[in-house]
Amino acid sequence: MKLMVLGGGGREHAIIKKLRENPKVETIFALPGNGGISYDAQCENINALDLDRVVDFALANKVDFAVVAPDDPLAKGAVNRLLEVGIPAFGPTAEAAAIESSKVFAKELMRKYKIPTAEYRVFDSAADAIAYIEAADRFPVVVKADGLALGKGVIIAENLEDAVNAIHRIMTERVFGDSGNRIVIEEFLTGPEVTVLAFTDSKTLVPMVSSMDHKRVFDGDSGPNTGGMGTIAPNPFYTDEIALRCMKEIFLPTINAMNAEGRPFKGCLYFGLMLTESGPKVIEYNSRFGDPEAQVVLPLLETDLLTIMEAVVEERLSDIPVTFRKGAACCVVAASKGYPGKYETNLPISGLTEGQLEAKGQPGPVSVFHAGTKRIDEGLFTAGGRVLGVTAVGDTLQQAVDQAYAAMETIHFDGMHYRRDIGKKALLLTSEH
Repeated sequence: MKLMVLGGGGREHAIIKKLRENPKVETIFALPGNGGISYDAQCENINALDLDRVVDFALANKVDFAVVAPDDPLAKGAVNRLLEVGIPAFGPTAEAAAIESSKVFAKELMRKYKIPTAEYRVFDSAADAIAYIEAADRFPVVVKADGLALGKGVIIAENLEDAVNAIHRIMTERVFGDSGNRIVIEEFLTGPEVTVLAFTDSKTLVPMVSSMDHKRVFDGDSGPNTGGMGTIAPNPFYTDEIALRCMKEIFLPTINAMNAEGRPFKGCLYFGLMLTESGPKVIEYNSRFGDPEAQVVLPLLETDLLTIMEAVVEERLSDIPVTFRKGAACCVVAASKGYPGKYETNLPISGLTEGQLEAKGQPGPVSVFHAGTKRIDEGLFTAGGRVLGVTAVGDTLQQAVDQAYAAMETIHFDGMHYRRDIGKKALLLTSEH
């Protein structure tokens, strides 16, 4: 089989590595891919948002199956276009991807179908939004741009000044363009955060192993928010009891709501949850695998990924037993100095052979997923803010964490920065029990 994966980050690398395990797979094209992905797939310099070129390439190269991984091409209708020309594609249509591409749509869906989430109001004028914030006088408060904003469209405002600045940045200065035409202002929820990715064919929903992201750039959850500095799976806060409750109160109602709205969701649905004192609530939906959550969840998957994806597209997911290995995984992200602000690129990376660890007595199975790298001749260089995700799988979380950090010690580029406390909160919780 010839496969095509749209995207070029760490999530796409994790997907490609997993798809390669299927013996039927002969070629994987990555559009555009990156330096590290080029060891595992044939990278083509085609922007994943250039849907005309994507479709032409897929037809010219007789692609048998496509995976659309990032949010932007999903929102733009990449899956619709591929299905129209007869190419099976994993991922939701643009209509179903609205669950991520419009925060307003998602919030109104939850309100209509009584899916637990934070209280909120929608505004399309900055003046009205500011008047509401001033009158409510409750902080912290969460200000969200309606549309996609590279994961940066959610601002937690600690006081009135922060909230007014956030509203002006989004609606007046238009830092996220048209994504900020409308905003959602919602109550600030507290409690442990959990991510649950789920395979769904719009009829059956199969949750994957839960995970815990670490969004802040520095240790101790300090500094600005990033796309994610590391993850662990499973998330110890997410108990069997909570999982049952989420299935009944959130997961299945969401799938049923999308069907009722005439937007059946097929693909990977991401549930960002807050475990509040009054029960689990939805913080956000994403219409695809999370990044870096995919980098810890997919290495634990025992069932063949392509088999699952084909079953999702053909609406026969209920026929596939989806299993995950016991144990845990930890992913630590190596970022460029200065990220998520300004950072340098084109710095040489050492400690990797063909994109992976040099096998100098490395403990256990460790994978290096490339997020922002490029290849020049046989050398690897930095090409982004988040550069690498180093993932280790172990029988226990402590083992996975230790292996990931041991591996990290062997990799180097100038200014390389990573958090030293990925998994610490989870380990504290498990040691208490």
